[in-house]
Amino acid sequence: MDLSYLGIDVGTTGCKVIAFDEKGHAVAQAYREYPLYQPNQGWIELDADEVFRAVEDCLLEVSNSCRSDYPVSLAISAQGEAVVPVDENGNCLARSMVTFDERGDEFVPFWKEKLGEERFFKITGMPLSGIGTINKILWWKKYTPDIFLKARYFLCFEDFIIFRLGLKPALNYSLAGRTMMFNVKNARWSSEILDIAGIDESQLAQPFLSGQAIGLVSEAFRKKMGWPHPVLVASGAHDQPSGALGAGVIRPYLAMDATGTVECIAPAISQLLLTPLMRENNLCCYHHSVSDLFITLVYNFTGGQLLRWYRDNFAGLEKEQSRLLQKNVYELILDGLPDDPTSLYVLPHFTTTGTPYFDTNSCGMIIGLKFQTTNKEVIKALLEGISFEMKFNLELLSNAGVEVRTLRAIGGGARNQHWLQIKADIYNLPIETLNISEAACLGAALLGRKAKENIKDFSSLVNSIIQVKQVYEPNPTNANRYLEKYEVYKRLYPALKQCIFKN
Repeated sequence: MDLSYLGIDVGTTGCKVIAFDEKGHAVAQAYREYPLYQPNQGWIELDADEVFRAVEDCLLEVSNSCRSDYPVSLAISAQGEAVVPVDENGNCLARSMVTFDERGDEFVPFWKEKLGEERFFKITGMPLSGIGTINKILWWKKYTPDIFLKARYFLCFEDFIIFRLGLKPALNYSLAGRTMMFNVKNARWSSEILDIAGIDESQLAQPFLSGQAIGLVSEAFRKKMGWPHPVLVASGAHDQPSGALGAGVIRPYLAMDATGTVECIAPAISQLLLTPLMRENNLCCYHHSVSDLFITLVYNFTGGQLLRWYRDNFAGLEKEQSRLLQKNVYELILDGLPDDPTSLYVLPHFTTTGTPYFDTNSCGMIIGLKFQTTNKEVIKALLEGISFEMKFNLELLSNAGVEVRTLRAIGGGARNQHWLQIKADIYNLPIETLNISEAACLGAALLGRKAKENIKDFSSLVNSIIQVKQVYEPNPTNANRYLEKYEVYKRLYPALKQCIFKN
Protein backbone atom coordinates (compact mmCIF):
# COMPACT_ATOMS: atom_id res chain seq x y z
CA MET A 1 0.00 0.00 0.00
CA ASP A 2 1.14 3.55 -0.78
CA LEU A 3 0.83 6.54 1.52
CA SER A 4 -1.25 9.66 1.02
CA TYR A 5 -1.45 12.99 2.79
CA LEU A 6 -4.78 14.77 3.19
CA GLY A 7 -5.23 18.50 2.63
CA ILE A 8 -8.55 20.01 3.76
CA ASP A 9 -9.60 23.47 2.55
CA VAL A 10 -12.55 24.97 4.45
CA GLY A 11 -13.89 27.99 2.59
CA THR A 12 -16.85 30.32 2.94
CA THR A 13 -19.18 28.48 0.55
CA GLY A 14 -17.67 25.01 0.36
CA CYS A 15 -14.91 22.63 1.40
CA LYS A 16 -12.51 20.47 -0.55
CA VAL A 17 -10.44 17.46 0.51
CA ILE A 18 -7.59 16.14 -1.63
CA ALA A 19 -5.33 13.15 -1.02
CA PHE A 20 -1.82 13.68 -2.39
CA ASP A 21 0.87 11.07 -2.97
CA GLU A 22 4.54 11.50 -2.09
CA LYS A 23 5.21 13.34 -5.37
CA GLY A 24 2.43 15.84 -4.74
CA HIS A 25 0.03 14.34 -7.27
CA ALA A 26 -3.66 14.32 -6.38
CA VAL A 27 -4.89 10.72 -6.09
CA ALA A 28 -8.46 11.52 -5.02
CA GLN A 29 -10.54 14.60 -4.25
CA ALA A 30 -14.02 15.64 -3.20
CA TYR A 31 -15.92 18.92 -2.86
CA ARG A 32 -19.09 19.88 -1.02
CA GLU A 33 -20.97 23.16 -0.90
CA TYR A 34 -22.85 24.52 2.10
CA PRO A 35 -25.22 27.47 2.35
CA LEU A 36 -24.54 30.92 3.74
CA TYR A 37 -27.31 32.32 5.92
CA GLN A 38 -28.23 36.02 5.98
CA PRO A 39 -31.11 36.28 8.48
CA ASN A 40 -30.70 40.04 8.90
CA GLN A 41 -29.08 42.91 7.03
CA GLY A 42 -25.31 42.64 7.43
CA TRP A 43 -25.43 39.19 9.04
CA ILE A 44 -23.53 36.46 7.18
CA GLU A 45 -23.42 33.07 8.86
CA LEU A 46 -22.45 29.44 8.40
CA ASP A 47 -23.88 26.48 10.26
CA ALA A 48 -20.69 24.90 11.62
CA ASP A 49 -22.42 21.52 11.96
CA GLU A 50 -23.20 21.62 8.23
CA VAL A 51 -19.59 22.54 7.52
CA PHE A 52 -18.28 19.62 9.57
CA ARG A 53 -20.70 17.20 7.89
CA ALA A 54 -19.45 18.43 4.51
CA VAL A 55 -15.84 17.86 5.60
CA GLU A 56 -16.79 14.36 6.83
CA ASP A 57 -18.52 13.57 3.53
CA CYS A 58 -15.47 14.71 1.56
CA LEU A 59 -13.10 12.70 3.76
CA LEU A 60 -15.25 9.60 3.36
CA GLU A 61 -15.49 9.99 -0.42
CA VAL A 62 -11.74 10.50 -0.75
CA SER A 63 -11.02 7.58 1.57
CA ASN A 64 -13.28 5.28 -0.46
CA SER A 65 -11.54 6.39 -3.66
CA CYS A 66 -8.01 5.65 -2.52
CA ARG A 67 -8.10 2.50 -0.43
CA SER A 68 -4.68 1.55 -1.81
CA ASP A 69 -3.22 4.94 -0.80
CA TYR A 70 -4.21 5.11 2.84
CA PRO A 71 -3.82 8.50 4.57
CA VAL A 72 -1.22 9.01 7.27
CA SER A 73 -1.72 12.71 8.03
CA LEU A 74 -4.09 15.62 7.57
CA ALA A 75 -3.98 19.37 8.01
CA ILE A 76 -6.46 22.17 7.37
CA SER A 77 -6.42 25.34 5.31
CA ALA A 78 -9.16 27.53 6.77
CA GLN A 79 -10.92 30.80 6.06
CA GLY A 80 -9.95 33.56 8.44
CA GLU A 81 -11.94 35.43 11.11
CA ALA A 82 -14.97 33.10 11.14
CA VAL A 83 -15.79 31.89 14.66
CA VAL A 84 -18.29 29.61 16.39
CA PRO A 85 -19.12 29.28 20.12
CA VAL A 86 -19.22 25.68 21.39
CA ASP A 87 -19.82 23.93 24.69
CA GLU A 88 -17.41 21.52 26.41
CA ASN A 89 -18.52 18.69 24.09
CA GLY A 90 -18.07 20.69 20.88
CA ASN A 91 -21.79 21.33 20.37
CA CYS A 92 -22.46 24.59 18.55
CA LEU A 93 -24.29 27.26 20.54
CA ALA A 94 -24.88 29.57 17.56
CA ARG A 95 -24.10 29.80 13.88
CA SER A 96 -20.64 30.95 12.90
CA MET A 97 -20.17 34.57 11.89
CA VAL A 98 -17.94 34.67 8.79
CA THR A 99 -15.44 37.31 7.73
CA PHE A 100 -17.77 39.86 6.16
CA ASP A 101 -20.51 39.66 8.78
CA GLU A 102 -20.91 43.33 9.74
CA ARG A 103 -21.89 42.96 13.38
CA GLY A 104 -18.35 43.57 14.57
CA ASP A 105 -18.17 47.03 12.99
CA GLU A 106 -19.77 48.71 16.00
CA PHE A 107 -16.80 47.75 18.21
CA VAL A 108 -14.16 49.63 16.18
CA PRO A 109 -14.73 52.88 18.17
CA PHE A 110 -14.42 50.82 21.38
CA TRP A 111 -10.89 49.72 20.41
CA LYS A 112 -9.93 53.20 19.24
CA GLU A 113 -10.84 54.50 22.68
CA LYS A 114 -9.44 51.64 24.78
CA LEU A 115 -6.25 50.89 22.89
CA GLY A 116 -5.81 53.12 19.84
CA GLU A 117 -5.24 52.05 16.25
CA GLU A 118 -1.45 52.27 16.43
CA ARG A 119 -1.14 50.11 19.55
CA PHE A 120 -3.69 47.63 18.19
CA PHE A 121 -1.62 47.23 15.01
CA LYS A 122 1.66 46.93 16.91
CA ILE A 123 0.26 44.01 18.92
CA THR A 124 -1.67 42.12 16.26
CA GLY A 125 -0.16 43.11 12.91
CA MET A 126 -3.74 43.74 11.78
CA PRO A 127 -5.15 47.16 10.88
CA LEU A 128 -8.12 47.78 13.14
CA SER A 129 -11.42 46.79 11.50
CA GLY A 130 -14.73 45.19 12.36
CA ILE A 131 -14.01 41.84 10.69
CA GLY A 132 -11.71 40.50 13.42
CA THR A 133 -12.84 37.43 15.36
CA ILE A 134 -12.65 39.34 18.62
CA ASN A 135 -15.38 41.76 17.52
CA LYS A 136 -17.70 38.90 16.64
CA ILE A 137 -17.19 37.47 20.14
CA LEU A 138 -17.88 40.91 21.64
CA TRP A 139 -21.18 40.99 19.76
CA TRP A 140 -22.28 37.73 21.43
CA LYS A 141 -21.12 39.08 24.77
CA LYS A 142 -23.21 42.23 24.37
CA TYR A 143 -26.36 40.96 22.65
CA THR A 144 -26.59 37.25 23.59
CA PRO A 145 -24.86 37.03 26.98
CA ASP A 146 -26.37 33.59 27.59
CA ILE A 147 -24.39 32.22 24.63
CA PHE A 148 -21.24 34.01 25.75
CA LEU A 149 -21.52 32.57 29.27
CA LYS A 150 -22.30 29.03 28.08
CA ALA A 151 -19.41 28.95 25.61
CA ARG A 152 -16.52 26.72 26.66
CA TYR A 153 -14.60 27.77 23.55
CA PHE A 154 -14.77 30.28 20.73
CA LEU A 155 -13.25 28.43 17.78
CA CYS A 156 -12.17 29.20 14.23
CA PHE A 157 -12.82 26.47 11.69
CA GLU A 158 -9.46 24.71 11.99
CA ASP A 159 -9.68 24.35 15.76
CA PHE A 160 -13.39 23.49 15.54
CA ILE A 161 -12.72 20.59 13.17
CA ILE A 162 -9.72 19.41 15.19
CA PHE A 163 -11.94 19.39 18.31
CA ARG A 164 -14.54 17.34 16.42
CA LEU A 165 -11.79 14.89 15.41
CA GLY A 166 -11.34 14.06 19.09
CA LEU A 167 -8.43 16.33 20.00
CA LYS A 168 -8.05 19.43 22.13
CA PRO A 169 -8.73 22.60 20.12
CA ALA A 170 -5.58 23.78 18.36
CA LEU A 171 -4.94 26.33 15.63
CA ASN A 172 -1.93 27.61 13.75
CA TYR A 173 -0.18 30.95 14.18
CA SER A 174 -1.37 32.34 10.83
CA LEU A 175 -5.05 31.66 11.56
CA ALA A 176 -4.64 32.95 15.12
CA GLY A 177 -3.21 36.12 13.57
CA ARG A 178 -6.49 36.78 11.76
CA THR A 179 -8.46 36.89 15.04
CA MET A 180 -7.03 40.28 16.14
CA MET A 181 -6.37 38.70 19.56
CA PHE A 182 -2.90 37.32 18.81
CA ASN A 183 0.39 38.97 19.76
CA VAL A 184 2.21 38.57 16.47
CA LYS A 185 5.64 39.35 17.95
CA ASN A 186 5.45 36.91 20.85
CA ALA A 187 3.31 34.30 19.06
CA ARG A 188 0.77 33.97 21.85
CA TRP A 189 -2.64 35.30 22.76
CA SER A 190 -2.48 38.96 23.76
CA SER A 191 -3.37 39.28 27.45
CA GLU A 192 -3.68 43.04 26.96
CA ILE A 193 -6.38 42.70 24.31
CA LEU A 194 -8.16 39.80 26.02
CA ASP A 195 -8.30 41.68 29.33
CA ILE A 196 -9.91 44.70 27.66
CA ALA A 197 -12.42 42.45 25.88
CA GLY A 198 -13.21 40.37 28.98
CA ILE A 199 -12.33 37.11 27.23
CA ASP A 200 -10.44 34.36 29.05
CA GLU A 201 -7.51 32.75 27.25
CA SER A 202 -8.84 29.33 28.32
CA GLN A 203 -11.79 29.94 25.97
CA LEU A 204 -9.43 29.94 22.98
CA ALA A 205 -7.55 27.15 21.24
CA GLN A 206 -3.85 26.57 21.82
CA PRO A 207 -1.73 28.15 19.04
CA PHE A 208 0.93 26.13 17.20
CA LEU A 209 3.44 26.79 14.45
CA SER A 210 2.13 25.52 11.11
CA GLY A 211 3.21 21.95 10.45
CA GLN A 212 3.41 20.78 14.05
CA ALA A 213 1.94 17.49 15.26
CA ILE A 214 -1.27 17.95 17.28
CA GLY A 215 -2.27 14.32 17.84
CA LEU A 216 -4.06 11.34 16.30
CA VAL A 217 -7.69 11.37 15.22
CA SER A 218 -9.94 9.52 17.63
CA GLU A 219 -10.39 5.78 17.15
CA ALA A 220 -14.10 6.30 16.58
CA PHE A 221 -13.47 8.75 13.74
CA ARG A 222 -10.71 6.58 12.24
CA LYS A 223 -13.05 3.59 12.11
CA LYS A 224 -15.86 5.72 10.67
CA MET A 225 -13.57 6.70 7.79
CA GLY A 226 -12.30 3.14 7.35
CA TRP A 227 -8.68 4.18 7.78
CA PRO A 228 -6.51 1.12 8.49
CA HIS A 229 -3.95 3.00 10.57
CA PRO A 230 -3.90 6.03 12.90
CA VAL A 231 -3.89 9.40 11.12
CA LEU A 232 -1.86 12.30 12.47
CA VAL A 233 -3.48 15.73 12.69
CA ALA A 234 -1.06 18.63 12.14
CA SER A 235 -1.51 22.38 12.50
CA GLY A 236 -2.39 23.87 9.13
CA ALA A 237 -2.66 27.47 7.95
CA HIS A 238 -4.95 30.36 7.12
CA ASP A 239 -6.11 29.87 3.53
CA GLN A 240 -3.88 32.54 1.94
CA PRO A 241 -0.59 31.40 3.55
CA SER A 242 -1.61 27.81 2.79
CA GLY A 243 -2.13 28.73 -0.87
CA ALA A 244 1.18 30.57 -0.90
CA LEU A 245 2.93 27.46 0.44
CA GLY A 246 1.17 25.33 -2.17
CA ALA A 247 2.49 27.74 -4.81
CA GLY A 248 6.03 27.41 -3.46
CA VAL A 249 6.12 30.99 -2.15
CA ILE A 250 8.62 30.23 0.60
CA ARG A 251 11.25 32.93 0.12
CA PRO A 252 11.31 36.74 0.05
CA TYR A 253 10.74 38.63 -3.22
CA LEU A 254 8.30 35.93 -4.36
CA ALA A 255 4.51 36.35 -4.16
CA MET A 256 1.38 34.33 -4.81
CA ASP A 257 -1.12 35.93 -7.20
CA ALA A 258 -4.45 34.20 -6.65
CA THR A 259 -7.26 35.06 -9.04
CA GLY A 260 -10.70 33.87 -8.09
CA THR A 261 -13.71 35.71 -6.74
CA VAL A 262 -11.14 38.02 -5.13
CA GLU A 263 -7.79 38.98 -6.63
CA CYS A 264 -5.15 38.56 -3.91
CA ILE A 265 -1.37 38.98 -3.94
CA ALA A 266 0.49 37.48 -0.98
CA PRO A 267 4.26 38.05 -0.74
CA ALA A 268 6.57 36.19 1.63
CA ILE A 269 8.46 38.53 4.00
CA SER A 270 11.64 37.78 5.94
CA GLN A 271 10.78 39.97 8.93
CA LEU A 272 7.80 41.36 10.80
CA LEU A 273 6.87 44.77 9.36
CA LEU A 274 4.77 46.84 11.75
CA THR A 275 5.53 50.31 10.40
CA PRO A 276 3.16 53.30 10.26
CA LEU A 277 3.17 53.05 6.45
CA MET A 278 1.88 49.47 6.62
CA ARG A 279 -0.90 50.48 9.01
CA GLU A 280 -1.89 53.62 7.10
CA ASN A 281 -2.32 51.58 3.91
CA ASN A 282 -4.31 48.84 5.68
CA LEU A 283 -1.55 46.29 5.08
CA CYS A 284 -1.51 43.41 7.55
CA CYS A 285 1.56 41.42 8.59
CA TYR A 286 1.31 38.02 10.24
CA HIS A 287 2.89 34.56 10.31
CA HIS A 288 3.40 32.64 7.09
CA SER A 289 2.82 28.89 7.04
CA VAL A 290 6.60 28.49 6.81
CA SER A 291 8.78 28.98 9.90
CA ASP A 292 10.70 32.26 10.15
CA LEU A 293 8.68 33.95 7.42
CA PHE A 294 5.78 36.39 7.53
CA ILE A 295 3.18 37.34 4.97
CA THR A 296 1.07 40.31 3.94
CA LEU A 297 -1.96 40.55 1.67
CA VAL A 298 -3.20 43.03 -0.90
CA TYR A 299 -6.46 42.40 -2.68
CA ASN A 300 -9.29 43.68 -4.82
CA PHE A 301 -12.75 42.33 -4.02
CA THR A 302 -14.03 42.81 -7.58
CA GLY A 303 -11.36 40.44 -8.95
CA GLY A 304 -12.55 37.58 -11.11
CA GLN A 305 -16.17 38.52 -10.46
CA LEU A 306 -15.75 41.18 -13.15
CA LEU A 307 -15.54 38.55 -15.89
CA ARG A 308 -18.55 36.77 -14.38
CA TRP A 309 -20.46 40.07 -14.47
CA TYR A 310 -19.60 40.44 -18.15
CA ARG A 311 -20.59 36.82 -18.83
CA ASP A 312 -23.95 37.14 -17.08
CA ASN A 313 -24.93 40.46 -18.67
CA PHE A 314 -23.27 40.71 -22.10
CA ALA A 315 -22.05 37.28 -23.23
CA GLY A 316 -25.26 35.73 -24.54
CA LEU A 317 -23.60 34.73 -27.83
CA GLU A 318 -20.60 33.17 -26.09
CA LYS A 319 -22.87 31.26 -23.71
CA GLU A 320 -24.80 29.83 -26.65
CA GLN A 321 -21.56 28.91 -28.45
CA SER A 322 -20.30 27.33 -25.25
CA ARG A 323 -23.38 25.13 -25.12
CA LEU A 324 -23.16 24.12 -28.78
CA LEU A 325 -19.39 23.59 -28.93
CA GLN A 326 -19.03 22.15 -25.42
CA LYS A 327 -16.29 24.68 -24.67
CA ASN A 328 -15.62 26.75 -21.57
CA VAL A 329 -17.49 30.04 -21.89
CA TYR A 330 -14.56 32.04 -20.52
CA GLU A 331 -12.26 30.64 -23.21
CA LEU A 332 -14.68 31.99 -25.80
CA ILE A 333 -15.00 35.35 -24.04
CA LEU A 334 -11.22 35.77 -23.86
CA ASP A 335 -10.52 34.49 -27.37
CA GLY A 336 -9.43 37.08 -29.93
CA LEU A 337 -8.49 39.92 -27.58
CA PRO A 338 -6.49 42.73 -29.21
CA ASP A 339 -2.70 42.44 -28.92
CA ASP A 340 -2.10 46.07 -28.02
CA PRO A 341 -3.14 47.90 -24.84
CA THR A 342 -6.63 49.34 -25.13
CA SER A 343 -7.56 53.03 -25.06
CA LEU A 344 -10.11 52.36 -22.30
CA TYR A 345 -9.81 52.69 -18.53
CA VAL A 346 -11.70 50.52 -16.06
CA LEU A 347 -11.86 51.24 -12.33
CA PRO A 348 -12.61 47.81 -10.79
CA HIS A 349 -14.58 49.07 -7.80
CA PHE A 350 -17.79 47.15 -8.54
CA THR A 351 -17.98 46.28 -4.83
CA THR A 352 -16.01 47.32 -1.70
CA THR A 353 -12.57 48.25 -2.96
CA GLY A 354 -10.11 46.18 -0.93
CA THR A 355 -6.66 47.46 0.02
CA PRO A 356 -5.74 50.16 0.70
CA TYR A 357 -9.07 52.04 0.90
CA PHE A 358 -11.77 49.54 1.90
CA ASP A 359 -14.19 52.08 0.45
CA THR A 360 -17.76 50.79 0.44
CA ASN A 361 -19.03 53.86 -1.45
CA SER A 362 -16.82 53.77 -4.55
CA CYS A 363 -18.14 52.35 -7.80
CA GLY A 364 -16.89 50.89 -11.04
CA MET A 365 -16.13 53.01 -14.10
CA ILE A 366 -15.49 52.30 -17.78
CA ILE A 367 -14.00 55.37 -19.45
CA GLY A 368 -13.16 56.10 -23.09
CA LEU A 369 -16.06 54.37 -24.85
CA LYS A 370 -16.71 55.34 -28.49
CA PHE A 371 -18.93 53.99 -31.24
CA GLN A 372 -15.86 52.23 -32.62
CA THR A 373 -15.20 50.38 -29.34
CA THR A 374 -15.56 46.62 -29.70
CA ASN A 375 -16.67 44.08 -27.11
CA LYS A 376 -13.20 42.50 -27.16
CA GLU A 377 -11.63 45.85 -26.27
CA VAL A 378 -14.02 46.16 -23.33
CA ILE A 379 -13.16 42.64 -22.15
CA LYS A 380 -9.44 43.34 -22.31
CA ALA A 381 -9.95 46.66 -20.53
CA LEU A 382 -11.67 44.84 -17.66
CA LEU A 383 -8.57 42.68 -17.22
CA GLU A 384 -6.33 45.72 -17.52
CA GLY A 385 -8.32 47.53 -14.83
CA ILE A 386 -7.95 44.73 -12.29
CA SER A 387 -4.24 44.51 -13.09
CA PHE A 388 -3.74 48.28 -12.70
CA GLU A 389 -5.44 48.14 -9.30
CA MET A 390 -3.09 45.37 -8.20
CA LYS A 391 -0.09 47.25 -9.61
CA PHE A 392 -1.08 50.14 -7.37
CA ASN A 393 -1.06 47.73 -4.43
CA LEU A 394 2.32 46.33 -5.45
CA GLU A 395 3.60 49.91 -5.47
CA LEU A 396 2.28 50.42 -1.93
CA LEU A 397 4.05 47.24 -0.83
CA SER A 398 7.30 48.41 -2.39
CA ASN A 399 7.05 51.78 -0.66
CA ALA A 400 6.49 49.94 2.64
CA GLY A 401 9.62 47.83 2.14
CA VAL A 402 8.08 44.69 0.62
CA GLU A 403 9.73 44.08 -2.74
CA VAL A 404 8.15 41.61 -5.15
CA ARG A 405 10.28 40.41 -8.06
CA THR A 406 8.27 37.43 -9.31
CA LEU A 407 4.64 36.35 -8.99
CA ARG A 408 3.25 32.83 -9.09
CA ALA A 409 -0.27 32.60 -10.49
CA ILE A 410 -2.90 30.26 -9.04
CA GLY A 411 -6.68 30.12 -9.29
CA GLY A 412 -8.94 30.49 -12.29
CA GLY A 413 -6.95 33.38 -13.76
CA ALA A 414 -3.83 31.21 -13.95
CA ARG A 415 -5.45 29.18 -16.72
CA ASN A 416 -5.69 32.02 -19.24
CA GLN A 417 -2.60 33.10 -21.14
CA HIS A 418 -4.15 36.42 -22.22
CA TRP A 419 -4.70 37.58 -18.65
CA LEU A 420 -1.29 36.32 -17.52
CA GLN A 421 0.46 38.30 -20.25
CA ILE A 422 -1.56 41.42 -19.41
CA LYS A 423 -0.47 41.07 -15.78
CA ALA A 424 3.18 40.58 -16.74
CA ASP A 425 3.07 43.67 -18.98
CA ILE A 426 1.30 45.91 -16.45
CA TYR A 427 3.25 44.75 -13.38
CA ASN A 428 6.45 44.71 -15.50
CA LEU A 429 7.30 41.51 -13.64
CA PRO A 430 7.53 37.85 -14.64
CA ILE A 431 4.44 35.76 -13.93
CA GLU A 432 4.99 32.03 -13.37
CA THR A 433 2.47 29.25 -13.77
CA LEU A 434 2.93 25.98 -11.91
CA ASN A 435 2.51 22.24 -12.23
CA ILE A 436 -0.14 22.28 -9.49
CA SER A 437 -3.74 23.48 -9.45
CA GLU A 438 -5.05 23.16 -5.88
CA ALA A 439 -2.55 25.22 -3.94
CA ALA A 440 -4.43 25.62 -0.64
CA CYS A 441 -5.09 21.88 -0.26
CA LEU A 442 -1.53 21.05 -1.32
CA GLY A 443 -0.13 23.53 1.20
CA ALA A 444 -2.16 21.91 3.98
CA ALA A 445 -1.14 18.40 2.90
CA LEU A 446 2.53 19.43 2.89
CA LEU A 447 2.19 20.71 6.46
CA GLY A 448 0.67 17.40 7.51
CA ARG A 449 3.52 15.53 5.87
CA LYS A 450 6.08 17.78 7.53
CA ALA A 451 4.69 16.88 10.94
CA LYS A 452 4.24 13.18 10.17
CA GLU A 453 7.76 12.66 8.84
CA ASN A 454 9.44 15.26 11.05
CA ILE A 455 10.97 16.87 7.97
CA LYS A 456 13.82 19.24 8.77
CA ASP A 457 14.58 20.52 5.26
CA PHE A 458 11.02 21.49 4.41
CA SER A 459 12.08 23.93 1.66
CA SER A 460 13.74 21.14 -0.33
CA LEU A 461 10.57 19.05 -0.19
CA VAL A 462 8.41 21.99 -1.31
CA ASN A 463 10.76 22.90 -4.17
CA SER A 464 10.95 19.29 -5.35
CA ILE A 465 7.16 19.03 -5.63
CA ILE A 466 6.17 22.48 -6.92
CA GLN A 467 7.69 23.24 -10.32
CA VAL A 468 7.44 26.25 -12.62
CA LYS A 469 5.59 25.27 -15.78
CA GLN A 470 5.76 28.47 -17.81
CA VAL A 471 7.04 32.03 -17.37
CA TYR A 472 5.26 35.04 -18.87
CA GLU A 473 7.85 37.77 -19.31
CA PRO A 474 6.83 41.42 -19.77
CA ASN A 475 6.68 42.67 -23.34
CA PRO A 476 8.90 45.80 -23.16
CA THR A 477 6.84 47.79 -25.67
CA ASN A 478 3.53 47.03 -23.97
CA ALA A 479 5.06 47.54 -20.52
CA ASN A 480 6.10 51.09 -21.45
CA ARG A 481 2.68 51.89 -22.89
CA TYR A 482 0.99 50.51 -19.81
CA LEU A 483 3.23 52.62 -17.58
CA GLU A 484 1.86 55.72 -19.31
CA LYS A 485 -1.71 54.45 -18.87
CA TYR A 486 -1.02 53.66 -15.22
CA GLU A 487 -0.23 57.31 -14.47
CA VAL A 488 -3.70 58.20 -15.75
CA TYR A 489 -5.29 55.25 -13.92
CA LYS A 490 -4.02 56.47 -10.56
CA ARG A 491 -6.05 59.67 -10.99
CA LEU A 492 -9.38 57.90 -11.57
CA TYR A 493 -10.34 57.09 -7.99
CA PRO A 494 -9.52 60.55 -6.58
CA ALA A 495 -11.44 62.12 -9.49
CA LEU A 496 -14.43 59.86 -8.83
CA LYS A 497 -14.49 60.83 -5.18
CA GLN A 498 -14.26 64.51 -6.08
CA CYS A 499 -17.02 64.40 -8.70
CA ILE A 500 -19.56 61.99 -7.23
CA PHE A 501 -18.92 61.58 -3.52
CA LYS A 502 -18.15 65.13 -2.41
CA ASN A 503 -20.29 64.65 0.66
